[in-house]
Amino acid sequence: MASALSHAYVALSLSSGFSARQLPRRWLLLGMACAVVPDIDVIGFQFGIHYGDLLGHRGITHSLAFAAVLSILVAACVPSRNLQGTKRRILALFLFVATASHGVLDAMTNGGLGVAFFAPFSSARYFLPFRPVQVSPISIAAFFTHRGVEVLESELLWIGIPSLVWAVVATLWQQRRGSRER
Repeated sequence: MASALSHAYVALSLSSGFSARQLPRRWLLLGMACAVVPDIDVIGFQFGIHYGDLLGHRGITHSLAFAAVLSILVAACVPSRNLQGTKRRILALFLFVATASHGVLDAMTNGGLGVAFFAPFSSARYFLPFRPVQVSPISIAAFFTHRGVEVLESELLWIGIPSLVWAVVATLWQQRRGSRER
């Protein structure tokens, strides 16, 4: 898996594709949380759930169906008088993309069993053809070792820099678009 830091950072950078009117910045933390939530499946190890099971790591919580259900539920639960119709759908879209990005990042790693993108409809697991990201240790303690430093260096190169480029380009595009609307 990619680290929780990278998952949250990608969600933050993805938000740059939305204007502040479409996606108020106060909702960015929701997107960052949704991007990290799929790794809740690691608690299954404590209950004897095997890695390759539907409820195992990178199983159903990493699927597109999970991303859709989570994003709709979270968007529906956000209380706001000003969050109606289109704005709620935009929030749900952002939360979906943030959550789904988790599986995409994990499918770019060089370890594990792959990602069950289509669970619960299929138990097949997939990797992307391009897998440059060092897989992060599941144990928090193991993350604070030389291996953790290697993972962070890999994530900076393959996730951090592209996310930063995306954020800059999307922000410039939003600013240009905003100046034309005035």
